[in-house]
Amino acid sequence: MDRKVNDFDYTNQTNPVSGFLLSRHSCHQLSAPAPQADHLELILRAALKAPDFQTLRNYRFLIAENDGLFRLGQKMANAARTENKTNEIIRRVALMPSRAPMVITIVATPKKNKHVSALDQILCAASAVLMMQLTALSLGYNGIWRSGWMMQSRALHQELHLQPEDQIVGFLYLGTPLTHEKVPAPATDPYAYTEWL
Repeated sequence: MDRKVNDFDYTNQTNPVSGFLLSRHSCHQLSAPAPQADHLELILRAALKAPDFQTLRNYRFLIAENDGLFRLGQKMANAARTENKTNEIIRRVALMPSRAPMVITIVATPKKNKHVSALDQILCAASAVLMMQLTALSLGYNGIWRSGWMMQSRALHQELHLQPEDQIVGFLYLGTPLTHEKVPAPATDPYAYTEWL
């Protein structure tokens, strides 16, 4: 099968939805405005459309903007301090939320269910993150899904008043792109990651 891999043209798609999905990319440089109320509602509604067996919706969204970004940064710094991180890391994490005008912390809240495992519920919450980013992109915004050690930090979970069974699945930084970052081309043939059974 002859395929041009590295010269893939995302804009030359017969189906505009496919072209849009293939153009998805993270954006690091974000500025105001953040999604406004009507757009934010659409973004959150899209999250509720993530695959969710039995429609458990065992997740929550903690939104920080304006002064909330400072408060989130302080909670992150407190967690870093509790975990005996270096002063440089404590200083850096306090400023992390200021890299975007809005940060949504997505929390899976799995409950015992005889049909749906905790892992399935966590994966559902993670799917909601991608649904939100795609919707933000369709509305002219963009963002980046960040994880890292803060996502696993039980100290941060306590700072956010989460329950022991709760699990942060990511931090979605949203805003208006400062620059139009070039969509990265696929580095390899997708079939290199595929096998038929």
